[in-house]
Amino acid sequence: MNIYDLLNHLVEIEGSDLHLLTDSPVTYRLHRILFPVPNSPKLTGEQISQLILPILTQSQADYLKTSRELDFGMQLTDGNRFRVNVYYQKGEMAGAFRLIPNKIKTIEQLGLPPVLHEFVKYPQGLVLLTGPTGEGKSTTLAALINEINLQKAVHILTIEDPVEFVFKPAKAVVSQREVNSDTLSWTNALRSALREDPDVVLVGEMRDFETIAAALTVAETGHLVFATLHTNTAPESINRIIDVFPAAQQGQIRQQLASSIMAVVSQRLLPASAGGVVPATEVMIANSAIRNLIRENKPYQIDSIIQTSSEAGMLMFEKDLVSLVEQGKISVEMAKNSAFRPEEIDRLL
Repeated sequence: MNIYDLLNHLVEIEGSDLHLLTDSPVTYRLHRILFPVPNSPKLTGEQISQLILPILTQSQADYLKTSRELDFGMQLTDGNRFRVNVYYQKGEMAGAFRLIPNKIKTIEQLGLPPVLHEFVKYPQGLVLLTGPTGEGKSTTLAALINEINLQKAVHILTIEDPVEFVFKPAKAVVSQREVNSDTLSWTNALRSALREDPDVVLVGEMRDFETIAAALTVAETGHLVFATLHTNTAPESINRIIDVFPAAQQGQIRQQLASSIMAVVSQRLLPASAGGVVPATEVMIANSAIRNLIRENKPYQIDSIIQTSSEAGMLMFEKDLVSLVEQGKISVEMAKNSAFRPEEIDRLL
């Protein structure tokens, strides 16, 4: 058994993830469902070590030994990349491999709202992609960044952990920095970003106070910043950003965020009736009314503006779910189970 054979097989079956765990067979995830590889024996800790250690550099192996977990990216000869997390459980090594396809899809190919094309035209500000892990945020961001790459002569700087999609410079020049490899930390990379003459900055994840503060500063100083956040709705995203700051700073941060926020996209991948997955999205575009609500600490009223601003490109999550039901892509039950506001599904249907 060879790790490259396992990963190539994952690509062939169009799966998304590979899991290696002791006392379990080799396991793939396909269309969000986990299944064991047929005829795969239950793995021992020794077998997993033999699969994983050959793909680590010496520095990575040393880091894993002391930190007991490691994130990194790897690439196959066909160009397909994987985001890898190696960790320990029950005292044994384990691994999770997420496939990053070698072809970056467009917004249309991903089935996302056309209004997302407008985001690449912004001269500056902050655009957030939100949702839990595994809901396609990185893929959507890659589509947006690559559209800028193909259309504009700008400097794109990405800060990721690890680097996922690799952008081939077109009209733009692209710098891709990996945390723990090209920089020691998110905060260091964001602080030095302002001295690297970027026009567009991709922040893989706004994780903590320091990262969020630095990302806001970069957006406020005339750069277009794309970032991800593990939140559900636009109001929740606004609250999360403000709440990480001490109470004495929150008034100032509201002003800063109100002036820099451009859009928030909340995204989910849902099992489609015909197989595979389909994206469902909520889109908030910051207009003067939304900026005022942020300044006045009333983000709970943002939902009503999204609901009544479809002509401006805004989209309520439940409205997108109902549209998917009407197109026959998902069931009514799936829509209700996935909704942030289930009562809206009944009203819209």
